[in-house]
Amino acid sequence: MLASTVGMYITALLLARWAGVRSFAEMSAFDIAITIAIGSVIATTIAAADPSLLQGMTALFGLYALQLLVSRLRQRSRRLQAAVDNAPILVMGQGGQLLWKNMAVARVTEDDLRQQLRQANVLDTSRVQAVIIEGTGNVHVLQGHGRELSPQDWVVGNVRDYSGVLRHPDHPEPSLPSRHS
Repeated sequence: MLASTVGMYITALLLARWAGVRSFAEMSAFDIAITIAIGSVIATTIAAADPSLLQGMTALFGLYALQLLVSRLRQRSRRLQAAVDNAPILVMGQGGQLLWKNMAVARVTEDDLRQQLRQANVLDTSRVQAVIIEGTGNVHVLQGHGRELSPQDWVVGNVRDYSGVLRHPDHPEPSLPSRHS
């Protein structure tokens, strides 16, 4: 068991270094699934006689290779990126306008937003240009910089908005996800 523990630890460390910072970045849904699978392979290899150390190392290599492949393909394919990553969503608009429809889609409460605004040192919500929940779950508060946020601003180009606040002239209104999916 000690040999399996040391072997899997060294393998995981080498593969994490090989995969680069992406394996430690804020995680998408795909990254979370890979992380759980990696943990499961490591635990099973260490705790059980079967699979063998070599099988565990091979499985671990396969999972890291899959993660690298998907991350490279995401860079080339918007379609794959949309399938793998959660798109950010606007939950508060200019002047502190609560976007109830978007909040419901993101499953965010007023108290969740208050907490994030306090964390961003916001005292006056009229200065808020946008509150965006990223696909990783992180929340970003954009405050006024002398002008209003525009749908043409590059920084909000991929942000979902079911309320119409950020209606892009060249993008139709996004459809709400089905409650049954």
